[in-house]
Amino acid sequence: MDYQLQGSLFGSAEEIGLGPLAAVRRTVLGEGAWIDLRPGWLHGADAVFERLLQEVPWRAERREMYDRVVDVPRLLAHYREGAELPDLVLDRARDALSAHYAEELGEPFATAGLCYYRDGRDSVAWHGDRHGRGNQRDTMVAILSVGAPRPLLLRPRTGGHPPVRHPLGHGDLLVMGGSCQRTWDHAVPKTTRPTGPRISIQFRPRGVS
Repeated sequence: MDYQLQGSLFGSAEEIGLGPLAAVRRTVLGEGAWIDLRPGWLHGADAVFERLLQEVPWRAERREMYDRVVDVPRLLAHYREGAELPDLVLDRARDALSAHYAEELGEPFATAGLCYYRDGRDSVAWHGDRHGRGNQRDTMVAILSVGAPRPLLLRPRTGGHPPVRHPLGHGDLLVMGGSCQRTWDHAVPKTTRPTGPRISIQFRPRGVS
């Protein structure tokens, strides 16, 4: 796959590792929803990006939308519960998240979904992870981003609030919790601005998708 990634000072660090999760900053969104942000949680993120780009069995998908079938504007991979993840640092990240949020979440993060945004034409439309238990109960979805930053937008489903915007890349972590999947939507919009590729890794508990 062809790509052009402009590294960051922190993302290109030789040693790959995770910072302390005690440094997360929580923002209360309203209606029982919140997000935690930990910029630069993963050190050496650019090296991890390159590994994932080569090692993950990326696939293109087509989905029915309204009265036609369209290409999904990003490449995808999914690792079910118990599956070996494509890089050891992702196992460590999942375990660290499970330990940090054990009291609030009450269960471990189990699955990992990966999205590869090749350039500004790739995107994901407004949605919530409401398939399964996320449609009826509070839960968490943790997103770890490597590669060039792309903005993640959040907005309440009921409207009346400007979107919350967070550019995520180079090892940034964002966790959506509480009622966020039911009461808020999130998206990665297309952009005409020159932008490099990004991979996001979404850790979810069992039964949330």
